[in-house]
Amino acid sequence: MVPTIQKEKAEMFLKFHLDEEILVLLNSWDAGSSKLIEACGYKAIATTSMGIAASLGYPDCQIIQLSEMLQVITGIVNAVQVPVSVDIEAGYGNNLDEIIESVKKIIATGIVGINIEDSIELSPVLVDEMEFCERISAIRALSDSLGFHLVINARTDSFYTSSGSTQEKLAESIRRGNKYREAGADCIFVQPVWEKEIIRTLVKEINAPINILSNPTIGAELPPSVRELQDLGVARLSMGSGLMKATLALIKKVADELSEKGTYTILSDTMTPRTEAALAYKMAIGLNK
Repeated sequence: MVPTIQKEKAEMFLKFHLDEEILVLLNSWDAGSSKLIEACGYKAIATTSMGIAASLGYPDCQIIQLSEMLQVITGIVNAVQVPVSVDIEAGYGNNLDEIIESVKKIIATGIVGINIEDSIELSPVLVDEMEFCERISAIRALSDSLGFHLVINARTDSFYTSSGSTQEKLAESIRRGNKYREAGADCIFVQPVWEKEIIRTLVKEINAPINILSNPTIGAELPPSVRELQDLGVARLSMGSGLMKATLALIKKVADELSEKGTYTILSDTMTPRTEAALAYKMAIGLNK
């Protein structure tokens, strides 16, 4: 069984997916970024696997050891009061038993939700949909056995990895999304899609709340705004690795300017006004209250 507070946060997090207002998640990678996001008024925390891996010097796609991931997740859960959902990539296991064992350890950190994806290292060949449904069903059974409702956000990478036409990717996403929902998923994550008509179709044809990725670092076009996505019926919006990439990009820009020109313009502009920079620091360490 899990603690009562974890159950209550899980119920709260599930409800966020069913509200009229879209759930917006700025994905974090450590305790400081999570506390800052919470202090900015966001009602839940979701992690980015790429961000956590990069913060420890690893590439994405489950190169990081589960033990290291658990340590980071535990720090995040202990740092904030809001519900925390974790990106567990393909499940940190080579088979169903290993994945379930990993999910047990992840639940024990105090999290209330997970993302799990149907590609392995973004391979063009997705995990067999029935095999992936078995994973979802087994995770749901585990959650039930622990006496709480783990919020499962099942990600299909049909658009991300497939070489088929847009219509083929759309049909695959819809088919998989509905099967994953039947298997026990609470929300279906389809990414990366920008076109409003495709998003509208996904919302209409998949019998589940829909999660869309809004990460300007991936596509040439800017994604629809939060208001536009809410009007389209999207239930959940994720930033993915975008915030972490922007942070790394800022470090590089500052470093390049300093080494090439010997000036500090980018750093100074980012830290202006100084009161905002100081407040951001205080928010990240919990001194803003």
